Amino acid sequence: MATFNKFNSFVEVVAEGGHSLGSDVLKIALTNSLPSASNQVLADITQISAGTGYTTGGTTVSVSSSSQTSGLYKLVGADVIFTATGVMGPLRYAVLYNDTATSDELVGWWDYGSAITLANGETFTVDLDASNGILTIS
Repeated sequence: MATFNKFNSFVEVVAEGGHSLGSDVLKIALTNSLPSASNQVLADITQISAGTGYTTGGTTVSVSSSSQTSGLYKLVGADVIFTATGVMGPLRYAVLYNDTATSDELVGWWDYGSAITLANGETFTVDLDASNGILTIS
């Protein structure tokens, strides 16, 4: 499973009330360029080319729960699946961002370790880990 990495600006935006993770529209965009922890908004990310199953701006995450227990907040969502309708990629990183936020503020990204190219009909699944959640905040 790919490891989740947060963008530095995410901490500040959360602290200043810029994210309502349980109700905002969160999306996952795909890129083959290494994100930097200092990136702040989706425009800082070079997405893969649109078409063949990928739409610029990515795909919406279906949030299934957003809650805290004993001071630990956990955001849980359904896996996001991209299906190639031709050759898609290469891609290596899945980037989570807040599409409701005015500037499409970034949240974090997953590194899949190497570039992936999908053939027509193949799928790429961003596993959002129903047990541990997309992210936790304590």
